[in-house]
Amino acid sequence: MEIIVLGSEKDVAYKAADLVEEAMRNNPTAVLGLATGSSPLGLYRELIRRNRDEDLDFSKITTVNLDEYAGLSPEHHQSYHYFMKTNLFDHININPNNTHVPEGNAEDLQKEAERYEDMLMSMEPQDIQVLGIGTNGHIAFNEPSQSLSDVTHTVSLTDDTIESNARFFEGKEDVPRSAITMGMRGIMRAKKIVLIALGKSKAEAVGKFRDNEITTMNPSSLLKLHADVTVICDSEAGSMLENSEK
Repeated sequence: MEIIVLGSEKDVAYKAADLVEEAMRNNPTAVLGLATGSSPLGLYRELIRRNRDEDLDFSKITTVNLDEYAGLSPEHHQSYHYFMKTNLFDHININPNNTHVPEGNAEDLQKEAERYEDMLMSMEPQDIQVLGIGTNGHIAFNEPSQSLSDVTHTVSLTDDTIESNARFFEGKEDVPRSAITMGMRGIMRAKKIVLIALGKSKAEAVGKFRDNEITTMNPSSLLKLHADVTVICDSEAGSMLENSEK
């Protein structure tokens, strides 16, 4: 695991974009694993700029997203379908048919989880998987637990995650209580993983990458078992690290 601490959110976004661009240049039909939330927004802005100004070509790229809130339609302004369209897909030359997000408003969420898992396993592994990290160490919506599911599944969100995501909604009571999420197998099969962490609230979670513990009570700790992980964080998120590359 390589951990890089940079001075600003802009620097983090640029470095992450370099790694995504490298994967795309190496394979014009690459599969990109994408995340939502505030952490990757700078990355997506930089990819949009490179698509526009530097001819970074998304026309043959496939994307798979990590998760979606249960009960929200793709048109809902807080759905992850909507997030990806407004923050990335609508601004690059990508084929909408090649973009994949779980259907949170499916009639049968279990069947939707199974469909999404089958789709993931039918395609090539992600050339690169972008991740954020929760304050409690969750990856996608794989929450701390005595055991973790390796396949795409439905999950009840913890109070900590609901509290963290309340800022995106009118109030905490409006945050969905469950979601569909890619399991750890889908994440760990990626050829390369890039985790973005920003802000002081992520410092404790990032700091735990330096200890030797691997536990399902801290899902992000499982990333230590992956052969190619780059953690990119700003100085606040990296404030509890020692001996980091700066």
